[in-house]
Amino acid sequence: MTRHEVETFCQETLAALRGITTPEQLEQFRLTYLVQKGRIRQMLDQLRTVPTEEKPIIGRLLNDLRRTVEEEFAALRAQLEHATSQQPTIDPTLPGRPLARGSLHPVLQTLDRMVDIFVRMGFAVATGPDVEDDYHNFEALNFPPDHPARDMQDTFFLRCTDPSGKPLLLRTHTSPVQVRLMESMPPPIRAIIPGRVYRNEAISARSLAEFHQLEGLCIDEHTSFADLKGTMVAFAEQMYGSGIAYRFRPSFFPFTEPSAEMDIECFLCRGKGCRVCKHSGWLEIVGCGMVHPNVLRACGLDPERWQGYAFGFGIERVTMLLAGIDDIRLLYENDIRLLEQF
Repeated sequence: MTRHEVETFCQETLAALRGITTPEQLEQFRLTYLVQKGRIRQMLDQLRTVPTEEKPIIGRLLNDLRRTVEEEFAALRAQLEHATSQQPTIDPTLPGRPLARGSLHPVLQTLDRMVDIFVRMGFAVATGPDVEDDYHNFEALNFPPDHPARDMQDTFFLRCTDPSGKPLLLRTHTSPVQVRLMESMPPPIRAIIPGRVYRNEAISARSLAEFHQLEGLCIDEHTSFADLKGTMVAFAEQMYGSGIAYRFRPSFFPFTEPSAEMDIECFLCRGKGCRVCKHSGWLEIVGCGMVHPNVLRACGLDPERWQGYAFGFGIERVTMLLAGIDDIRLLYENDIRLLEQF
């Protein structure tokens, strides 16, 4: 190894280093020249073959080269890293990621649709507390003291009590709000009451311990059962389609007299019978009736002057009928395969 060869090697090495423009080229230079078995290390190992009189000169050239290369390499690496960090990490030319779009729960969709129909018919929307006392939930609604609904197996009672000493409870229907409306405002009254209700029932394909109701109340001086029928038929035609067949059946509720239940022709099988309508061809959609005179008296209204009607829907039931679902539990299992269909 001669002095001329060493000088040529130094020039080539510095030229290679100073021509680097990318991190990839810099890494390749490191692997070629600066590692333990790189070219600079190999040149230093060949010093033993150099004549004694030239060793100091060639040794100084190689040491100066190694020091210069290491300094410039470190500076160049810092420069390239800074340049890379300043580059945008997002490519604005790439297409955006599609966002998964959610929707309201099917029960809330049904509730909103029903509320919209009744609001267009002139009903106001009222709400009330979920925790009720015995008077508003039972007594004022003409429930006798020995009615089964007052039993522990049907109602969630709380440990705290009302001023009379009776335990408070989670409301079993939204009817207590009807009582509060009649107590707090003078007739005429025309309102719907949507909300959650609670019953101490075993969870099954047909029942839940917590579900939703929408009840309605209309109080006026000349309200009749014909008005109730007209309201229910108008709602059914807007909810299920015009021209649908319907019928009213006698029923019993403590807070209405006379009482009825309204059925509509099964819109899934058109009255031929299917699993949803239990092969009867009819679907029960609402319980209703004229407000019982005892309820009017309990709320401070004269039944000789004021009459009214009330009705109540189970929102989960309406949702099941519209969707053809035969198990109410499916609505609350958070199964995306079902929920994304609404």
